[in-house]
Amino acid sequence: MIEQFVRFAIRAPKLVLAVAGIAFVLFGLVGVQVTDRLSVGGFLDPDAESSQAERALARDFDISGMQLIFAVEAPGDVLTGAGADRANDIVDELRADERVRSVDSPWTDPSSRARATDRDGQVGLIVAGLTGDDNQAQKTAADLAARHTGTTGEITVIAGGQAMAFQEINERAARDLALAESLAIPLTFLLLIWFLRSVVAAAIPVVVGVLAIVATTAVLFALTFVIELSVFALNITTALGLALAIDYSLLIIGRFREEIARGHDQHSAIVLAMRRGGRAVLFSGVTVALALIGMSFFPMNFLRSIGYAGVAVVALSVVLALTCVPALLALLGERITRKPLREAVAVESTFLYRLAVAVQKHPVLIALPVLGILLIAGAPVLGMQVGLPDDRVLPDAAQSRQVGDTIRGQFDANATGTVHIIVYRDGADDATAAEYAAALSRVRDVDVVLAPSGTYAGGQPVGPGDPGAARADSTHLTIATSLDPYSPAAARQLDDLAAVEPPGEAVFGGLAQQKRDTAAGIGAAFPKALAWIAVTTFVLLLLLTGSLLLPLKALALNILSLMATFGALVWVFQSGHLGGFGTETTGFTVATVPVLLFCVAFGLSMDYEVFLLARFTEEWETSEHTRADNDRAVAVGLARSGQVVTAAAAIMIVIFAAIATSGVSIMRMLGVGLALAVLVDATLIRMILVPSFMRLAGTWNWWAPRGAQSILAKVRLRE
Repeated sequence: MIEQFVRFAIRAPKLVLAVAGIAFVLFGLVGVQVTDRLSVGGFLDPDAESSQAERALARDFDISGMQLIFAVEAPGDVLTGAGADRANDIVDELRADERVRSVDSPWTDPSSRARATDRDGQVGLIVAGLTGDDNQAQKTAADLAARHTGTTGEITVIAGGQAMAFQEINERAARDLALAESLAIPLTFLLLIWFLRSVVAAAIPVVVGVLAIVATTAVLFALTFVIELSVFALNITTALGLALAIDYSLLIIGRFREEIARGHDQHSAIVLAMRRGGRAVLFSGVTVALALIGMSFFPMNFLRSIGYAGVAVVALSVVLALTCVPALLALLGERITRKPLREAVAVESTFLYRLAVAVQKHPVLIALPVLGILLIAGAPVLGMQVGLPDDRVLPDAAQSRQVGDTIRGQFDANATGTVHIIVYRDGADDATAAEYAAALSRVRDVDVVLAPSGTYAGGQPVGPGDPGAARADSTHLTIATSLDPYSPAAARQLDDLAAVEPPGEAVFGGLAQQKRDTAAGIGAAFPKALAWIAVTTFVLLLLLTGSLLLPLKALALNILSLMATFGALVWVFQSGHLGGFGTETTGFTVATVPVLLFCVAFGLSMDYEVFLLARFTEEWETSEHTRADNDRAVAVGLARSGQVVTAAAAIMIVIFAAIATSGVSIMRMLGVGLALAVLVDATLIRMILVPSFMRLAGTWNWWAPRGAQSILAKVRLRE
């Protein structure tokens, strides 16, 4: 199959590139529209208890899960004078807007004054529940914020809440992507010139990488008509497409130059490079795609959408590498080789060969300190606490971040910590429901409980209730609390609330319950995803090498590398060391980030593993199969493919570091995590632990059960 691609590309390179050019234009016209169709939500399990509660609140009680909060600030008393006039104007306009489901404010509802004004009485909150899904709500929030925020005289109004945070995240992610691309592409080009010592050769991966970026946006646009796609998919998959396209191109060009140096003519060199390097590219692409499919086991649309998009992008990168690269080599190969290449350098004289030999002389002595470093680096992962993203993923200048900081710092009640309980009463009378509300108000750290029959604090009625919170078959109770919903105290409070006997089936909602449901959903799905990735990767590497031990070694070392990466990220971003790399330290890690990082980084680690194992196997199969042949296969394979792995890793680090410049802390954590994972994998794992392990295992590296050897000989994927 690969050779058919190659021969067509060599015979008609201009046709192949003309088709690619037309596709580039068409993809660009389509892909430019993708941002407007992406979602910032999708972090929740749609079947979880909190999601059921959110749907019931919207359906039965006209309460939206998406809120827009206006913070009105005035000197003196915000509830009187010019502050009151400005606030009432906003409330009137919001109530007249059909996109607003509900409006609550201390100016129109005296019972909310204690919760909705700060301790100094200078800031009041207008809380608007919006209609529509996540995408519609954030667009509504942007429009309403543009109309009502700003400073007039001494009165300042800023907008926040989840809907506004989603809108600002969306805008910021789009700007950050443009910045990341503007940094990554020229830096990558300079690195390629340095590695390849040729401007023309360096241009080939960049051209293919730019094609991958534009085609990725078009693929994502098409996917939005089938699935809800996260806005973060654009940043992640665009970077992934660029990295893999350049990675694969670099592998093929390196192999092409190697074959030229051995004396082959240009045509033969392209065929040999694609036959051998193209096989590694195809294996690598399948391995990365299978790792990304692992995200489909999780119930959160955020993860599933990125997984689906990632698979499409990987397939696109492989196709571009197998078509455009040989076509470009056919047209530009003479310019790459115009200056006679020096004869092939003796592999024994290369740095990586000498390094492999040195490691093989003392495998235990050298490997143990590296293992110790990785285990120590991974230790902080044991203290990982998970939560959901809120306004704190944005920089300080963002409006929603300022509103969130104000609520957390100046208000006794935390509007974001509200717990909603829907009780399906099952014939219970109003008095029983009132007793339940009073009992809930006695739970530690509960400020008040708003029920249809009244407002309760400390087990006693303290104010009027909300008659609209009662239906024939259900009752809505609102629990106000000062706790951060992602804190351990909020989790304990949720347990205490659940321990109060309800007068019927009770369904809990709110951010604390969402956090619990998300952690439970990830915990239930992770073993399935891990099993899928491990089994499929094992089978692929078994078919590549014919060995039973090498796939197991690859899985073990990859997991060790990723655990070290996770530990470093917890230490920096959750615990706040090194200033959290400029992000707000909240004491928790966004729950979906470790999963996303695991699947993407695992696939990229296997990308390098395939490059090396393909070369190890190639050297081993042409040898006498002695222990010395095993050692030489590893040293030669590392020397030959290790150069490509090093160059590709450096380029990937640049691309992922560009993502880390994002002002959205989720993207910064992902960028740093992916860059760190690639760095650890390409250095400590591939250069130290792999040759150490393979030296200790000797010829057992290539062992397979006798009964399986004949089967593997028939089904193994070869050139």
